Amino acid sequence: MGPGNQTGMSYFFLVGLAYDLTMEPLIFGLFLFIYLVTILGNLLIITAVISDSHLQTPMYLFLSKLSLADICLSTTTIPNMLKNIYTRDQSISYTGCLTQACFVLNFALVESCVLAAMAYDRYAAICHPLNYTVIMNQHFCGILILLSLVISIANSLLQCLMVLRLSFCTNVALPLFFCELAQVIKLACSDTLINYILIYLATFIFGGIPIFGIIFSYTQIVSSVLKISSLRGRYKAFSTCGSHLSVVSLFYGAGVGVYICSAITVSPQITTVSYMMYTVLPQMLNPFIYSLRNKDMKEALWKLISKVACLF
Repeated sequence: MGPGNQTGMSYFFLVGLAYDLTMEPLIFGLFLFIYLVTILGNLLIITAVISDSHLQTPMYLFLSKLSLADICLSTTTIPNMLKNIYTRDQSISYTGCLTQACFVLNFALVESCVLAAMAYDRYAAICHPLNYTVIMNQHFCGILILLSLVISIANSLLQCLMVLRLSFCTNVALPLFFCELAQVIKLACSDTLINYILIYLATFIFGGIPIFGIIFSYTQIVSSVLKISSLRGRYKAFSTCGSHLSVVSLFYGAGVGVYICSAITVSPQITTVSYMMYTVLPQMLNPFIYSLRNKDMKEALWKLISKVACLF
């Protein structure tokens, strides 16, 4: 296939998972297990929040939205990867690739925005406890969620539509197990300057603002907690942030790894592992982090599991 516009483009090839065919059943079973655990764990979180009246608070409302974004992001990448492993066909259509890249970008940004909203919720609860119900009212929480969706959809659509202007040459092999926008743009044989400017600008704005919001929130939280005289009071205040901090560290730590791998030339195996740490691992571990470190969530999950067990 020679240079040409997108209308002559048929397929990309996802070559990130290079493995011995004898390992195929093990790899297929491993990722199927990861996907099922991710879906089940996050569905339990969402169901527990909906069914338990004690969890009808902004913090758990944001948590349920985070779990929904985790489900959507995992469903965007893993099922197609399982299909490729099962059929031994690494190809993905041009349209399918851009659609997948668009959804991955969208749900990843939704997660980032929701994590920032959760940090602001903890800031309001710890730094302004008397005005917490006024600040984090239902209307304001709805606006934050709606705003995160609008920003994420607009950003992902704009960036993916800009890819339509690019031409692609013979090399259409992506060193990943899913289509990621920056990696797709690297394969273009036409001018990609505008695309890269847009990517870096969007990353700086839509990635930087949530990170800045999280850092600012926790700076104020630490300052307020240190003013508490009793050690028990300090521990209680910090304990409400433990789960969120763990999830933030996991998500953004993996995101930094992806950025480093994209910025420098590394082996395809390292690139694949870094993207797997970003789009697979956090989504599976988030329900465990919140259920094991949060007493209210743990109790709600036990109640839910007990009700389900009684049905059988």
